[in-house]
Amino acid sequence: MYRRITAVLAGAAAAAATFGFAGSAQAAGAPCGAQAKACVQLSTDTAWLMDGGKVVRGGVPVTVGKPAYPTPRGTFHVQYKDIDHYSKEFNGPMPYSVFFTNTGVAFHQGSLKAQSHGCVHLSHADAVAFYDGLHPGDVVQVVK
Repeated sequence: MYRRITAVLAGAAAAAATFGFAGSAQAAGAPCGAQAKACVQLSTDTAWLMDGGKVVRGGVPVTVGKPAYPTPRGTFHVQYKDIDHYSKEFNGPMPYSVFFTNTGVAFHQGSLKAQSHGCVHLSHADAVAFYDGLHPGDVVQVVK
């Protein structure tokens, strides 16, 4: 019995060392800090919704800005939300918009095949989840 318990504990310790603490952002692959409520990794076209460093949704696929209109990197705060936003500048709908820069960059429902003018495109289901899960003042981190 002692050998079996020791083997189980050794296996658990090895798994913890390999993967980190279960439920942590790093263990789940989100590269952002515990203060982030949303995390975007540009190099993998992936986003996560977070709560206290734990992933609550994701990673989900996204598309980001074209080279001429890159999605900015850094730490931002949700400015405002608009469920039926329409971009006059780019002449197109931006459903479920969550704006997180003062230059008009937002999470919103959009094509997962075409790059944006800086925004983070999400599928319909993910756009709804980000819209419902994020609120003004929440931290958004965008990393390489």
